[in-house]
Amino acid sequence: MSLIRPEAIQIFARWHEAFIGALVLIVGLYWGLFTGGGLLHWIGYGVAICGTILLVTGLQRGRFRVGGGGQGVVSLVEGRVTYYGPIGGGAIDLNDLSQLSIIRSANPPHWCLEQTGLPPLTIPLDAEGADLLFDAFAHLPDLQTERMLRQMQSPGDHATVIWRKPSVRSSTVRLH
Repeated sequence: MSLIRPEAIQIFARWHEAFIGALVLIVGLYWGLFTGGGLLHWIGYGVAICGTILLVTGLQRGRFRVGGGGQGVVSLVEGRVTYYGPIGGGAIDLNDLSQLSIIRSANPPHWCLEQTGLPPLTIPLDAEGADLLFDAFAHLPDLQTERMLRQMQSPGDHATVIWRKPSVRSSTVRLH
């Protein structure tokens, strides 16, 4: 029997980086503002800056996590995303990724990873290990993380392109 409620454990597991960042920020501000000068005073400001960075990153990661327990398992090894699903699955190298989109018409919503010449790989947002995709997507050039997080949260029943490979983006025909 646990003394901590399961809901509280789930909340802490989702937002643990943000909690750690807030704690580091508080310690840094305490050292910077209330130690009365000296070396610890300046170290405190540096620790507060690091805490702010950890807090912002933790908030982004917490927003990305939608929970586990969904269909399938995601693994990420050396830039290769692999999805093992109950019906299908597949693998894709992040270097070969040409387009990333989110499909909200599916229940649950899915990531759609496309590679030129191959069928797209769709991964449910709530698949086990899907939170690993945050780090994978962070390495994509020119990816707008806040836009991706907003699209994950927004209602709707359509597909939205989150990112395209720069060479793919420049080869599309424009009408205007």
